[in-house]
Amino acid sequence: MKIKNLAIGSAVAAAILGSSIMTSTMAFADTTLALSSWLPPRHPIVINAIKPWAKEVSKVTEGRVKVRILAKPLGPPPAHYDMAADGIADITYGLHSFTTDNRFERSRIGQFSFLGDDAVSGSKAFWNVYSGSLDAQAEHEGVKLLGLFVHGPGVLHNKVRQIETKADMDGLKIRVPGGYISDLMSDLGAETLFMSSGEVFEKLSRGVIDGVTFTYEALTAFKLTDDLKYTMRVPGGLYNTTWFLVMNKGTWEGISEADHAAIEAISGAAFAERVGTAWNGADEKALEGIKKAGIEITDAPAELLESIKSLATVREAAWAGAIAEDGFDGAAALQELRTQTGVEY
Repeated sequence: MKIKNLAIGSAVAAAILGSSIMTSTMAFADTTLALSSWLPPRHPIVINAIKPWAKEVSKVTEGRVKVRILAKPLGPPPAHYDMAADGIADITYGLHSFTTDNRFERSRIGQFSFLGDDAVSGSKAFWNVYSGSLDAQAEHEGVKLLGLFVHGPGVLHNKVRQIETKADMDGLKIRVPGGYISDLMSDLGAETLFMSSGEVFEKLSRGVIDGVTFTYEALTAFKLTDDLKYTMRVPGGLYNTTWFLVMNKGTWEGISEADHAAIEAISGAAFAERVGTAWNGADEKALEGIKKAGIEITDAPAELLESIKSLATVREAAWAGAIAEDGFDGAAALQELRTQTGVEY
């Protein structure tokens, strides 16, 4: 009788163990993740950062995790963060400023003026500071934060006149991507219109807007050179935009710890360097096309530069005061970011 019970017990134990192993295997089975990409397929960031990263995910996980970049986006650019959080896509990227609420308030540290002229140092510093002392993950609910980055120095382009004084901004209708630069352009006297990158060509060619806040690269990527005449730049950039690369939280939790470590090793600071390098190369190539198109590039005169600095300082102080209510030292964080990018301010 005891022997019979022992045999039954062993069989049950074996069944339970087998079930446990099967469940574990199923939980971490090979999987293919869908990445929704909204930039043009031949955009240099897609070609030189997003696609290589996706390919490397498969390599570092030995094929257990694959990333499939969808041929068409699953929604408009401003929807991409929530698409990842809600599980509509497994992985997305986009601009923090495309979400018009304040859930990414601390991300503004990477959007201010005079942050740096190099997308690599800027992206790495943004990742280091925002994900570090400003706890970026806490602002990215529902997702695993894989990457943070910025583009090269933001500049102002228009087709009406060269901007030499603050008064020259009066009445100009300028496209903005939201966030800090929208506030700064309004402070300078422009009329701002929010729109995503893909909308700019039509609005500019039809005369709905007079100019855009954009990188150099965007002028060639979105075929805007025929409709612009003047570009104004400032040292360290008139502004920047902050970007995220995220994965749905549930999707991330369905991946093994070993593959977590492998994916994290090629993300974060490593991805910031990869995408920053892509931005730099794209800006350098675009400058050739901009000059060939006859667009006049000039530096902001000293008086205008001081006006911008004065207005920027007010916006920085307001931001630092807002996040101080949650216990974050924005002024110290901003100083650290500029130290890492080498900007004296």
